[in-house]
Amino acid sequence: MAEVKIKTMKPAFDHSSSVSRRKLLLAGSASLALPALARAADDATAKIVSPPEGKGILLSVKLGMIANKLNGKPLTLAQRLSLAGEAGLDGVDFDQAGGHTAEAARAAVQESGVFVHNAINHSHWGKRLTSKNQVDRDTAHANIAHCIRLSHAAGGNGVLIVVGRGGDGPAEEIEERCRQGIKKLIPLAASLGQPILFENVWNQMFYDHAAPPEQSAERHVKFIDSFNSPWVGQYYDIGNHWKYGQPGEWIREFGHRCVKLDVKGFSRANNKFTEIGEGDLPWADVRKGLADIGFTGWATAEVGGGGLERLKKVREQMQRAFGL
Repeated sequence: MAEVKIKTMKPAFDHSSSVSRRKLLLAGSASLALPALARAADDATAKIVSPPEGKGILLSVKLGMIANKLNGKPLTLAQRLSLAGEAGLDGVDFDQAGGHTAEAARAAVQESGVFVHNAINHSHWGKRLTSKNQVDRDTAHANIAHCIRLSHAAGGNGVLIVVGRGGDGPAEEIEERCRQGIKKLIPLAASLGQPILFENVWNQMFYDHAAPPEQSAERHVKFIDSFNSPWVGQYYDIGNHWKYGQPGEWIREFGHRCVKLDVKGFSRANNKFTEIGEGDLPWADVRKGLADIGFTGWATAEVGGGGLERLKKVREQMQRAFGL
């Protein structure tokens, strides 16, 4: 890997506020997180770390995409966040929440000056809210609660979850298990300003895994609406369901429920994921769908990562895909 010069990003200050449903979710917990930030260890004058102002779409990468070594030497969490900032990204999605404390995430944001907008714990694939096993469901609950607290402590505004797996039982039964589990988490999410956002994945829920590609997002939308809560929404993965439906149409169906985006390419012709902008995914219709619903918010790459130059390339790919 080429030598990378790491520098600390200067924080911005955000004094904006909003009241609409999506803006409430996107604005998240920046203000609610201030008491936690003010208690940052060894820093009596904690900084308010905010993303750039005035952008319709904010660009991010998963923390797991950022190199953790440079010239064979481990990078600290703050140094990894700084790489994203130096690459011109607006923030980071903290998708390694299971391996860090809320305090460590907050301290890294303070040190780097790079905004963390979201948290994820990938153990949601193994410990699921849809599981028949109550111990597994309890573990899933604790993992999501940890993400909520970590995102809040870091100053973020959401958590991504995979709701479960279709193989855990009959559709109505597993959906109800998941629904009840999420309902128990909503009070915590609301109190800390962290919307719970569902990612559409190949988990055999809310779509037909073996059916032809032209499916709709109707079942996803119905599940979100069953909560009747502004603290539940969609983290729409653009590439994941191009195999099953038109992404522009799905975006329009999700409408105000679409709070954040995961970004990758996909080729129907070759049945595989690709670099952003490659494959046959109809990006023009994606852009139109986002414009039709008035989308503003975070778009996070989910592709192969690396060091500074790779992160810059991913940022440029996203800029082209979204016409920025």
